[in-house]
Amino acid sequence: MDEKLREAVYQAYTGESKAHLRLKVFAEKAQEEGYPQLAKLFRVIAFSEELHGKRALKLLKEIRSTEENLAESFESETRVAGVAYDSFIRYAEEAGDKMASLYFSQSRDVEEIHAKLYKEAMDHVLEERETTYYVCDVCGYVSDGILPEECPVCGAKKDRFVVVA
Repeated sequence: MDEKLREAVYQAYTGESKAHLRLKVFAEKAQEEGYPQLAKLFRVIAFSEELHGKRALKLLKEIRSTEENLAESFESETRVAGVAYDSFIRYAEEAGDKMASLYFSQSRDVEEIHAKLYKEAMDHVLEERETTYYVCDVCGYVSDGILPEECPVCGAKKDRFVVVA
């Protein structure tokens, strides 16, 4: 695939990915506000956008072996946590925006945990260890096998964790 076409497919992938997430959040909001049919519509279209994104990833040949995907995910999390979020935090602090600074700081801390989880999985990929993950629905912190009493990143209580078995 030539570079110009690759960039176009990548832009489509980025747009579809953003739409997928945005529509899922819109569905949650519609459900909260008592619009179940609109929530369903947002979820259905979010699923469609997800399919578009998957097709773009396949065209880009971004899906490789599990071991390669794991290594790429580890590298990506490490890069984001170590470079991008640090500069975002500085921007937020310079702008005096405490909420943005907190968001970026917590996100960076969680990205570091993601990288650690990927690294552990890379070290034990052949074991295929089964575990239950607990995800803080406030900041996204992931706990491996243990439901914490309190989120170590944002302080949310254990009832804010979502179980992913």
